[in-house]
Amino acid sequence: MIPPSHQPGSVHHRAGFSLIELVAVLFILGVLTALYISGAPARRQRGQMNNCRQNLLFIHQALNTYAADHNGRYPATNATTSAVVLSLLVPQHTVRSSIFICPGSTDRRLPDAQPFANRRISYSYAMGLTREAGADQWIVSDAQVNAQAKFAGQPLFSADGRPPGNNHGPFGGNLLFADGHAESSPTNSAFEIRLPPGVRLVNP
Repeated sequence: MIPPSHQPGSVHHRAGFSLIELVAVLFILGVLTALYISGAPARRQRGQMNNCRQNLLFIHQALNTYAADHNGRYPATNATTSAVVLSLLVPQHTVRSSIFICPGSTDRRLPDAQPFANRRISYSYAMGLTREAGADQWIVSDAQVNAQAKFAGQPLFSADGRPPGNNHGPFGGNLLFADGHAESSPTNSAFEIRLPPGVRLVNP
């Protein structure tokens, strides 16, 4: 009698995978895992940049509260760092000191409701503006690479993830504009970083 597997018209089903098929599957899984891991820092920073934009919107509220009490002028001193001048907002105009630390940076958290003039914050500030500034005038941003005005396309944030200007590593940063909206920019500025007469950029 002919065994069923060898009878005419019968189909022989092979069990399991060959070694080559198994190696191919493992190789594909390895490639996909590597791609996922390599994209993890960028995904993490995208989330942190969203949180950073929220910080900037809270800072804008505090700036406008300050300006309402100071004839429309935002904080300005002879400060050489942004921490000294923006510390004037706390605690009268905001008690949330934590909003001055970018979630993407390694800067240490600030205690709420306490001035922080002698501490480091994460943001640059265009000092000397008033509430009359145009909608396209930036006022606060992630720490910048230097304290100079910049044309669109010039370096704004760290390109290699090292300081200065590396709140979000090499992934760019955010800017807050005088009308209260915030936008992100790659490392080379997507905007003109203007410093009108009497306005000075102070970095952390």
